[in-house]
Amino acid sequence: NEHEVGQGIKDSGVPREQIWVTTKLDNPWHKRVEEGITSSLKDLDMAYVDLYLIHWPSSTDPADLKKHYPDWDFIKTWQEMQKLPGSGRVKNIGVSNFGIKNMEKLLNDESCKTVPAVNQIELHPNNPSPKLVEYCQGKNIHCTAYSCLGSTNSPLAKDPVLGEIASNKGKSPAQVLLMWGLQRGTSVIPKSVTASRIEANFQLDGWSLTDAEMKQLSSRPDRFKVCGDDWLPVKVFFGDDE
Repeated sequence: NEHEVGQGIKDSGVPREQIWVTTKLDNPWHKRVEEGITSSLKDLDMAYVDLYLIHWPSSTDPADLKKHYPDWDFIKTWQEMQKLPGSGRVKNIGVSNFGIKNMEKLLNDESCKTVPAVNQIELHPNNPSPKLVEYCQGKNIHCTAYSCLGSTNSPLAKDPVLGEIASNKGKSPAQVLLMWGLQRGTSVIPKSVTASRIEANFQLDGWSLTDAEMKQLSSRPDRFKVCGDDWLPVKVFFGDDE
């Protein structure tokens, strides 16, 4: 959706420097980082992006997305990513869907000169990943939460504790989930195409969750991942986030 995002920003009339733009290097582009950012900037019709992420720690053959390049892993991709900030076309670089095992592999490699600014990961009360969040924060890597509202088929949709907290606060369950993410020190990026829901998602000032409520939400018994790794040619999640 890069073309649409770029056009939307132009149509908004808001100066480019007042908007944070993040885009990603997808799996088939791991061997073609330079080509990837050039393509993204062309589609966005922008001179630079604020953040460029490796979407997944998995390189795939563009001709067959079920095939992993055996001679190319995310270490080599990061070596190429590190060249981008000096070009002026990328302000910050980061990763997405990296667990502790893969973060350790990246950070401990001698070629890693730049610590990722961000790790964008799935975070919600059914997938709180406390060890991973703590690990990243200890390395000064900011966590951004995607799927922060769970999904329509997740246990959160009917969770009684979430419903009770929302009712007591006079807030929607979605607002409570967003506040939970913010109070953990993460950024939240909920997805919606409904104007009223987008507006409600911003109504997070002037209230907060208590420590007890945060603990209740963080200790939901059901574990559920919206986005797994079974569709990838290599395993990237190792249960090292709890």
